Amino acid sequence: MSDDRLIVALDVPNVVQGLDLTGRIGDAASFYKIGLGMLTGGGLALANELKHEHGKRVFLDMKLFDIGATIEAAVRGLAQYELDFLTVQGDPQVVRAAMEGKRGSGMKILAVTVLTSLDRADLDANMIRAGDLAEVTVERAASAFEAGADGVICSAREAAAIRALPGAAGRLIVTPGIRPAGAASGDQKRIATPRQAILDGADHIVVGRPIWQAADPAAAARAVIAELP
Repeated sequence: MSDDRLIVALDVPNVVQGLDLTGRIGDAASFYKIGLGMLTGGGLALANELKHEHGKRVFLDMKLFDIGATIEAAVRGLAQYELDFLTVQGDPQVVRAAMEGKRGSGMKILAVTVLTSLDRADLDANMIRAGDLAEVTVERAASAFEAGADGVICSAREAAAIRALPGAAGRLIVTPGIRPAGAASGDQKRIATPRQAILDGADHIVVGRPIWQAADPAAAARAVIAELP
């Protein structure tokens, strides 16, 4: 039995491998993330097929960033696919434009706070203001909520502080960088276990390599679900 708190990241190159992987996972997962890495490999076609032919929920992880008019137009175009989640960068003007673009659809706009592959040194290199990384993340979440975002993407390490924000009531918190107990961290720097992420306030967790690189992806997905509280 699947649990849609688990979102499986389909970090494979194309629609053929994506369909093969979802077929191997079967009913062990009901929610999938499709990101930029598969965009030129048929990602939108796969998203549409999973949603409308296989009855899966779909999270389109585009992390859109541009001027307001372009964001609004892009989101309006993507909303026609009737997908579940779409990510944009968490800057307030981007969030406001995305919320306007999705008007009339049920698609949720999730604002990216700080990528889980970044640490304070990376923020310094990107000339992002000084200060504790967790504080910067929480401030960006608060700003995104104020701009109207349906939810945020953040590290599980910041989930509890974001869940405690006054503006977080009724909003979604989705946490990537999730690694089951004993799994390698890979290129992620701010990770947590599935259980800890949910306990700290996440509504959904995103798990990629520990599932799709497993010899038995369905068993790996069930093992992650078994860790959830």
